[in-house]
Amino acid sequence: MTILTDAPNDTPTLKLPPLQLGKLTINTPVVLAPMAGVTNRAFRRLCREYGGGLFVTEMVTARALVERNPESLRIISHDPDEEIRSIQIYGVDPGTVRAAVRMVVDENLADHVDLNFGCPVPKVTRKGGGSALPWKTDLFTSIIEAATSEAAKGDIPLTVKVRTGIDKDHLTYLESAKIARDHGAAAVTLHARTAGQYYAGHSDWDAITTLREAMDDMPVLGNGDIFSAEDAINMVEQTGAAGVMVGRGCQGRPWIFGDLQAAFEGRADRFRPGVRKVADTVYRHGQLLTEFFEDEGKGMRDIRKHIAWYFKGYPVGGEIRSQLAQVPSLAVLRELLDQLDLDLPYPGDAAEGTRGRAGHPKKTHVPDGWLDNREMSDAHREMIKAAELDVSGG
Repeated sequence: MTILTDAPNDTPTLKLPPLQLGKLTINTPVVLAPMAGVTNRAFRRLCREYGGGLFVTEMVTARALVERNPESLRIISHDPDEEIRSIQIYGVDPGTVRAAVRMVVDENLADHVDLNFGCPVPKVTRKGGGSALPWKTDLFTSIIEAATSEAAKGDIPLTVKVRTGIDKDHLTYLESAKIARDHGAAAVTLHARTAGQYYAGHSDWDAITTLREAMDDMPVLGNGDIFSAEDAINMVEQTGAAGVMVGRGCQGRPWIFGDLQAAFEGRADRFRPGVRKVADTVYRHGQLLTEFFEDEGKGMRDIRKHIAWYFKGYPVGGEIRSQLAQVPSLAVLRELLDQLDLDLPYPGDAAEGTRGRAGHPKKTHVPDGWLDNREMSDAHREMIKAAELDVSGG
């Protein structure tokens, strides 16, 4: 793969082939990372309107799905024109995961399922869940076997997302990926940080290279620090990954999927929206959220957290930012947006770079005795059941 530098302004591009996940062909090898409270149906529509890829729902727990929790069913809902319905499931019990995937197959709820083993949140890892779970290879293998066997009955590709491990002394990604591959997973995504790193520092792209070299023909996707099309190109060039997963980099920037599609198709064009385009996108996002929640108040409460992301680097005054972050209705949202200087252009580098949560490296809390060996004890089996009750994305 060679970067093409003969494009206008020497903008780098990279011809990358489609991503094949079982029977599914993803023409633009880019995946929208599941993010709690972000990648709902409204935001996915905005992203799809700019570019191609695989657009995954917010994560849903296997338990909530099997219990038909109304909010969980809302989370996995799709627009009629979403060509590939992709959902992410989190579970800690093989039986519950099996039942959830069986439900997806039997009721035709999705065309692709991803399993999340990347959550670094302390309240999850201290119970043995999230990115702490792959350390227990017997439990991890049981979950993978349960999910892949059920998915295969419906010819639904199943993929797995992992972190590199708990910390630098307890890495799990190579073994986890091999288990997933050997049980028929279609691909593995590596968030190239340990749980202890949380979202801090730069992810270890060398680990993506190591995993790709170990996985034979199974696609490996890279995740971590993709904040621009150029970042994605650099990652693929450096690691040989089959594609990229984008999380924080698309917060407040659904147009990054247009940039990524252009870059991977060998085109140099990029979206560089001025204030008017950003304002129009914010309002449309608010409208879509209102439709998604079927409640304008909920839609406005949800749009508030997106305001800082959308206007990162734009010369928008603090007072109006504060008002936008408390917006009560679509009418007020439109009124406030119209008060901006809509003719201001794209601000350049100020709008680029890191966004979203970062945090600081920290010791990962796991259950007592968790790291003593790679197999589950009876006490740990009882404890881990609580890890499914309160989770967030990884």
